[in-house]
Amino acid sequence: MTTRSARDPDRPLRVVSVSRGSSRRDARMEMTLLGRRVVMERIGTDGDVGRAGRVYERLRDEVDAFGLGGMDLELRVAGRAYRIRESASLARHAGATPVVCGAGLKTTLERRAVETLDAEIGWRGRHVLLPSAVDRWGMAEALERAGARLTIGDFAFLLGLPIPQHDLSAFERRVRVIAPIVVRAPMSWIYPTGAKQERAVTGWRARWFDQAEVVAGDWHLIARYAPTDLSGKTVLTNTTTSADLEDLAARGARRVATTTPRIAGRSLPTNLLEAAFVAVAGRHPLPLDDLDAMVAEAGLAPDVWRAGEAAPADAAAMPHATPDATPLASRPEVGSELGA
Repeated sequence: MTTRSARDPDRPLRVVSVSRGSSRRDARMEMTLLGRRVVMERIGTDGDVGRAGRVYERLRDEVDAFGLGGMDLELRVAGRAYRIRESASLARHAGATPVVCGAGLKTTLERRAVETLDAEIGWRGRHVLLPSAVDRWGMAEALERAGARLTIGDFAFLLGLPIPQHDLSAFERRVRVIAPIVVRAPMSWIYPTGAKQERAVTGWRARWFDQAEVVAGDWHLIARYAPTDLSGKTVLTNTTTSADLEDLAARGARRVATTTPRIAGRSLPTNLLEAAFVAVAGRHPLPLDDLDAMVAEAGLAPDVWRAGEAAPADAAAMPHATPDATPLASRPEVGSELGA
């Protein structure tokens, strides 16, 4: 299906990530991607599914593509796709406007990021904790292929069961049994949304971080469950702000690598960046081979922050307004150019 952007190749593109996460992390920025100017926004709905649906309905005739933030549209695991019922229902509010959750970039860009970072981190033999592999299967496979020693934490961090997994193939066989059941449950049962993203949880999961040299994957799971002492550890994630980097520095983290570019202090959410690629391509769905080729052409590379470096400054946050308001021109625009 061709998108609205394909019919008007000269105008600036607009993509919006509608997130079930906290509205405190809202932002607006600009970038040039493969020669097209793209205005990118993130609108958090504080865990309110109904509010997220209304945002989709209000903006669906104005934007070129949506990102679905704070939840996945589907889980892509070992060539299988598990559609999440609640997410699919929410995405229908977007009408004919494309909705992506970042699963394509997690399969393409994040594999590339692991390969690129091998020169700096050296994956072979490293103990890597993945709080969730089903959400980052491309990353998990790339880490295993690079020789990392995995601790797969999905049962612990998503389901509350203290059962570590270390073999990706064996874990995938369990996913085939459990995933068709889990994707029917409300996402808030298994993943932090809204205000939960801002509350740390102490307890037995913190011990899972102790033996890890690298903690990799979803930032909100890492931030929610990580102990106060992360001395010497590397964090591989995305969707981080300068405040997040400062917090990790205070905990003693050695470095923070993000799989997406950092613009104005923020590493882009995969769902928002994939929406930008869909808008630039002018068609949806975008085959993985085509998306991977666009990623390569754009020259995207991981961002690495190291202990001792100043955290990059964030762009000013969006002002908070009425629950369904969409502030746009109230803050300075930030530019970045990729693949142009």
